[in-house]
Amino acid sequence: METIRGYLETMFQNMPNLPQVQKAKYELGQMMEDKYQELMEEGKNENEAVAIVISEFGNLDELAEELGIETVVSEDAIQSRKISLEEAKQYIQDQIGAGYKTALGVLFCIMAPCGPILADGYQNDAVEAVGVIVLFLLVAAAVGLFVFAHMSMGKWKFLKQQSCSIDFITAEYVNNEKENFRMTNALMITIGVVLCVFSVIPVIVFDELIRGLYMEEYGVSLMFLSVAIGVFLFVAAGNKKKAYETMLRLNAKGTMGAAFVPSQKTQLHYKNKNVEEAMSVYWETVTCIYLCWSFLSFDWGSTWIIWPVAAIASKMIQKIWGERN
Repeated sequence: METIRGYLETMFQNMPNLPQVQKAKYELGQMMEDKYQELMEEGKNENEAVAIVISEFGNLDELAEELGIETVVSEDAIQSRKISLEEAKQYIQDQIGAGYKTALGVLFCIMAPCGPILADGYQNDAVEAVGVIVLFLLVAAAVGLFVFAHMSMGKWKFLKQQSCSIDFITAEYVNNEKENFRMTNALMITIGVVLCVFSVIPVIVFDELIRGLYMEEYGVSLMFLSVAIGVFLFVAAGNKKKAYETMLRLNAKGTMGAAFVPSQKTQLHYKNKNVEEAMSVYWETVTCIYLCWSFLSFDWGSTWIIWPVAAIASKMIQKIWGERN
C-alpha cells in the first residue's frame, strides 16, 4: 500500500495546492485503496494488486473529469528535473562534508592567533617567527578548506539554476533524516553557546588564580580554542540542517509536492531576495571580514568577538526578514 501511496503523491506532485485538487487526491486515494483491498481479498499477492491498481487508476487525464479537476489537469504542468532518492542522498552527503570543511576552516582562522600569542611569551625572536609561521599556515589551511568545500559543491549548482523537484518517497526520507538530526542539532548549538559564553573563564583562571610564566598566554589561547570549537559546532550544525532544507524546498511553492511532509510547510525563507542571496554566503563573508580586520589591526585578542556577534546577528536577521512558509 505504501507503493500506491507514493505513486498517488507523485501523480499530484506538480498540481496546484487547491481545495479541489486536495479533494480529488483524497477521493482517488480512497478508490485505489478500496480496489487494492478488493484484489487482496480475491487472493492476489501484493505485487499483483499494486500493479493492477496503478494500471487502472494511474492515468490522471482519464480520471480528471470524474474527479472534477479537468480544468486544472489541462493546464500546463510545471516542468522540472526530477531528483532521485540516490541523488538526494549524495547531495546531503556532499553538503555535510563541505559543511565540516567550512567549519574546520573557520576553526583554523580563529585558532591562528594562538601561534603568535604563545610565542610572544617566550621573548625569543626564533620562537616568535615560528608563531607567525603557524599563524599563516593555519590561515592558508583555512582558505584551502574554504576553496575545496566550494569546489566540491560545484556539481550541484544546477539546483539553483533550474527548476528541480523530489518525489514523495525522497521527501519522506529527507524529512525523517532531518527529524533524526533535530536533537543532535540542538545539542551542538547548546554546547557551542556554552563554549562561547564561558570562553573568558580560562583567561580569568590563568591570569588571576594561576600566576606564573606564560600563564596569561595559555589562558588567552584556551579562550580562542573554546570560541573556535563553539563556532565550529554552529557552522557544522547549520550546514547539515541546510542540506535537508535545500532538498525539501525544491518542489515549487504552491504545488501539492511542496507539502509532502510537515516540515516542508515550515521552511525558512527571506522576504527580501537580496537578503536571501546575502545569507547564502554569510559565514564566508564573516570569515573574510575577520581576517581583514585582524591582519590590518593586529588586534587578534579582540577581533575574535566577531564570531559570537555574527551568530547573534544571523538569528536577528532571521527574525526580521525571515519567514516560515
